[in-house]
Amino acid sequence: MGRFAFVLHPVSMADFHRKFGILKHLPDHWVERGFRLIPPWVGSEISGIVSSTGASADGLFVVLPWTPRVLMETPWPETLRRLEQAGRIAEARGAQILGLGAYTKIAGDRGVSLNERLRIPVTTGNSYTAATAIEGALLGAERMGIAAAAASVTIVGATGAIGGACARVLADQVGELVLVARDAARLGELAEELRDAPAAVRVEADLKRAVQPADVVICVSSAIDQILEPTDFRAGAVVCDVARPRNVSAALAGTRDDVLVIDGGVIAIPGQNMDFGMNFGFPPRTAEACIAETIILALEGRWESFTLGRDISARQVREIADLGRKHGLRVAGFRRFERALAEGDIEAIRSRAENARGRRNSW
Repeated sequence: MGRFAFVLHPVSMADFHRKFGILKHLPDHWVERGFRLIPPWVGSEISGIVSSTGASADGLFVVLPWTPRVLMETPWPETLRRLEQAGRIAEARGAQILGLGAYTKIAGDRGVSLNERLRIPVTTGNSYTAATAIEGALLGAERMGIAAAAASVTIVGATGAIGGACARVLADQVGELVLVARDAARLGELAEELRDAPAAVRVEADLKRAVQPADVVICVSSAIDQILEPTDFRAGAVVCDVARPRNVSAALAGTRDDVLVIDGGVIAIPGQNMDFGMNFGFPPRTAEACIAETIILALEGRWESFTLGRDISARQVREIADLGRKHGLRVAGFRRFERALAEGDIEAIRSRAENARGRRNSW
């Protein structure tokens, strides 16, 4: 049996409130400041993971009680020290690999320095996050009647690890690829890397202009605050929001019933008695793709730093996707702002989008 550990942290104040209800009565900055002083702890034991191959794994969550804002504002040496504390807990509890979640893999150098300090390998989960973001986005496009080979796909946060990986894979599958991010130099380097790809690749400095005409939008920006509003998308667009905290405003759920927004990277974990041992905001037996990558490597018995740093190859993305399928992990249907979407919901969104486009064409 493989054993893993995963570093979990609150991505919003709602996570604190779910665990410690009394904290909702305190100012957010008080809570953040207080928990910044608390070292990592074991949040829960994870049990009952059984692959379709018969392999099994267990593990533990190590909680670092820092929000994204605290992680991004804290000097890197202090953040690294806290992550090393979390890693030492994992080693002491018998873990053979450590996964990083959400902003713990964005802060600093995306696991590279931590991996050098620990006795066990570190993986960020970004390869499987990219793989499942692509899978979810293309499945959504299919449901909305969008042919991938002719689709215009915009990647928000294209110069990040996940965004770059998505671009490298999708450049062989779609009609047009629009890359947008804040770092113009890195955008240019990525576009140059993909210049011979089948897709027409271009960069866009203006976020709104990049998103508004797109058939499919994949959001993987590391922005702490929401950066996309309901009016930013065309009718019939598919938006896969992988970022946590979200890139897309929750107001879209109540104002745009003609856009298919899906939560990226929600993965069903195999095992009839699978139990994460704590409520971290997902339905039972499901998890984010970054957690799932760590689980896949534990089931496979591959004690290696599969994903580190910023640059992720298309080969890595395809390999971890194949391993996920081998062990019975899968995208857990479609969810929209934490609510499950039935097939009828998607058909209704598609119908309203077609009506909206028809009205515009008649003007």
